[in-house]
This record gives sequence, structure tokens and C-alpha cells, in this order.
Amino acid sequence: MTAPTTIPPEFVPPDGLWRWRRDVWRRDRTSMAPRGALVAALTAGTIATLTLQVTVVSIAYLLTGAAVAATAFVTVRPRPTPLQLVVVVGALALLAVAALRGADWLVALCVVASWVVGSVALVGGWTWTGLALASVALWLTPVRVTGWVRRGRARLRPGRRVEPVRVFVVAAISVALLAVFGSLFVSADPEFGRLFDAALPDVRVGNPAGRVLLGLFVVGVASASAYLRRRTPRFDALAPGPGHPLARWEWAVPLALLDALFVGFVAVQVRVLFGGDRHVRDTVGLTYANYARQGFWQLAAVTVLTLVVVAVAVRKVDRRSAGDRALARVLLGLLCGLGLVVVASAVHRMSLYENEFGFTRLRLSVMATELWLGVVFVLLLLAGIRMSARWLPRAVLASAAIGLLGFAALNPDGYIAERNVQRYAATGDIDVAYLGGLSVDAVPALDRLAEPVRSCALSGIDVGGGTAWFEYNAARSRAREILRDRPVMACTHGSW
Repeated sequence: MTAPTTIPPEFVPPDGLWRWRRDVWRRDRTSMAPRGALVAALTAGTIATLTLQVTVVSIAYLLTGAAVAATAFVTVRPRPTPLQLVVVVGALALLAVAALRGADWLVALCVVASWVVGSVALVGGWTWTGLALASVALWLTPVRVTGWVRRGRARLRPGRRVEPVRVFVVAAISVALLAVFGSLFVSADPEFGRLFDAALPDVRVGNPAGRVLLGLFVVGVASASAYLRRRTPRFDALAPGPGHPLARWEWAVPLALLDALFVGFVAVQVRVLFGGDRHVRDTVGLTYANYARQGFWQLAAVTVLTLVVVAVAVRKVDRRSAGDRALARVLLGLLCGLGLVVVASAVHRMSLYENEFGFTRLRLSVMATELWLGVVFVLLLLAGIRMSARWLPRAVLASAAIGLLGFAALNPDGYIAERNVQRYAATGDIDVAYLGGLSVDAVPALDRLAEPVRSCALSGIDVGGGTAWFEYNAARSRAREILRDRPVMACTHGSW
């Protein structure tokens, strides 16, 4: 037999082995998940399993996001900074769009943006590299999070006394199991369904396998969020260092020539850029469609390429030289200013096109994107004043999030329907097939149409969805009220 393993006396503190083990536990406590984080992650997964359906736009997105945020910022130290709290509120505000608007495409954009903003709140970052890696940080930690959670499970092992936290975990798991299996029994026997309604009137779990997988995914996201808060990676350290500066003429000559090209284009094409209705009427063979399409996409490409040129040029300027800094301010400032003129031209062209042919999601979204690029140019101009812009990456991200919230506040589907209804009143032209493909956000505007156009436009809009409190959506609720008061009539081809 082998001799039992013993710990050399010089490695055991005088107070004994158990105190030594306890001290090691304390020193290494960040390597295991806190008890509160584990419970909160399970709670977030339970909430997602019982309330969230990916295909139903509802307040459940906000409930799940709030549970994940609480897991990361309430149960884990250190305490969040005021800036982190502001960013978290912004991420939750983006998720709240799912409770107010019914457009699936808009909610999808807001959910993705909320993921990015929330990830930045967890990890932070001041550089473009740091922000880019922060947005995918949750996908980079599954192995580490698994070990972190496995070591933390020791804190949930049963002891001599019943802890309230364990009672809560058992209760959450029990509710989830009852909901999943109860829903299956309800589908199998309507008589049992009436009994189930009496006990749990608001709980319905369709597609239980998918809902459980979704709940497990949310548990993983919540756990990873807590892990990143406990052990925040420093992605900014991976950012490339300052670029090797070039001689003044090597960067100044290309920028000066590009500025001259911009000035010539704007000077010669002023009548074309901003001629509007008069230019279209006076030019033989020119239509609104050609006027907008010929220039818009090219000018949009110019906008993006200009931002790339500015980003590269800034890295090649010797910021230690006062002369280089002054010349860079002039050349890059002029380029950004002329870029704003190009943005204004692109927006103007699309505005004319929309007024002539009506508004669509693509046209409105592209115009909003072009306006945001104009904001980025303004931020670049501000950054160029001191040739230092440590704040610029975060400012660009914040402007994108705020812009998306403003776009959601505009209610794009409702705005599109409203403008097309106004155009129909003025011209008698309307694309009923397209309007019928909009979301419930468009119902209040389309309801003002006269019959039979009203019913033909509304017949293609689905106002279905859950009726439980956690499936609440303001736009869907309002649309149901409107259609309940004024039901949609039959629509036959050629009835308008």
C-alpha cells in the first residue's frame, strides 16, 4: 500500500489545515461564481422560458434583458459606475422598443444594438478595437464560464440548514417544469386544460423544447455577463499602436487633391445637387427616379469612403509637429465639411424621390443612415479641433444607439403609412399591396382610408399574438382595438 499523502508541515499554517483551506478559498473567491449570480442566472433563464417567444414582439424582451442585467450588475462586484448604469439603461431602452412597436425588423435591429451596447457596458473600451471585441466578448468565454460556474456550484451544495436561496432555486425549477409539462397536458386534454387555467391562467409554453433551449441560452448569457463583470478583459490592449507618421507632403498632397476634387464637384454641380423639382423639369429625359437613383448611391459611397480616408490620414499625421497638426486640421476639416455637403445632397435626392413615389422601409432606413453619417462627420470635425479623440469611438457608438432610439420613436412603419395616406389624398395613387405588408404600427394611419381601400390595405396586416400580460405590445393592443371597433371587410381584386 502507498503511504497516505500528507502536507509538509512548513506549508501548513499554525492554526491548522482547515483554516489554511479557508484562506485559500477567500483569496481565490473570484475564480468561482458567486451564489447570487448563479441564482440570478437561473432566474433569468426561467423568465425567458416562461415568457419569451422570439417570434412574438412583446415586453418579454425587456423582462429577460432586465433579468440578465440584474445578474451582471447587481449580484457581482464591483459596483457599477454611473457611466455603466447609463449605458445599461440605454441597452434596456432599446429592448423596450419591443413593448411599444410591432415592426419585427425594427425590433430585430434594436435587439442587436442592445446586445452591443450591453456588452460595452460589461467590458468597456475606448478604442475601435476594444469596442469591436467587447460586442463579441460573450461568445469568447464559454469554456472559462463553464469552469467558473462549475466551481461556484459548490456554494449551492446542501448543508445542515435550509438556505432561502436554495428554496428559491427549487421553486423556480419547479415552476418551469410545471409550466412545460402542464402545457403539454393541456394540449392533450381540454378538460385538464380548464383545471390548468384555474391554477396558472397566464402561463402558456408552446414549443417546450425550443423554449427550454432558449432558457438555457439565456442562463449562459447571464452567467457569461456575470463572469465578464467579475473578470473584465482588457481588449483595448489589443488595439494597434499609433501609426508611423509620414512626411508632411506624403499625406498633404493626396488630401489637397481630394479636397480640390470635392470643391470642384460641389461648385459645378450645385444646380444638379440642389436644383430639385426645377432641375428635373428643365432637363430633357430626366425623371425623379433617375435623378435620385443616379446620384444617391454614389454619394452614399462617397460618404463612407471619405470616413475611411479621414481615419487613415489621421494615423499618418505627425502630431508632435505644430505645423503638421495645423495643416491636417485645414485639409481634413475641409474634407469633412464638404462631406457634409455630399450628405445633404444625398438626403435631398432621396427626399424628392420619396415625395414623388411614396415612402418605403428601404428608402426611409437609408435616409436615416445617411443622416447618421452626417452626425459622424460633425463628430470628426469636433475631434479635429484638438487632434485628439479618445472619446470618438464611444461617441460614434452612442450616436448610433441614440439615433436608433430616435428612429424607433419616429415609428417608421406608422410614418410610412401616414405619408402614403397623405399622398393618396393628394394624388389618388396608393400601393395597397405594399402597405398591407407593413406591421401593426401602420394600422392607425391606414384606418383613416376610405372603404374599400381601407379594408384592402388592412387585410394583409396580422394583429395576432399572445394575450398574456407578458406578451403585451402597445402597437398590437391599439391595432386590435381599432379593428374590433371597425372590422375589416372582404377585399376583392379590383375593388379600388
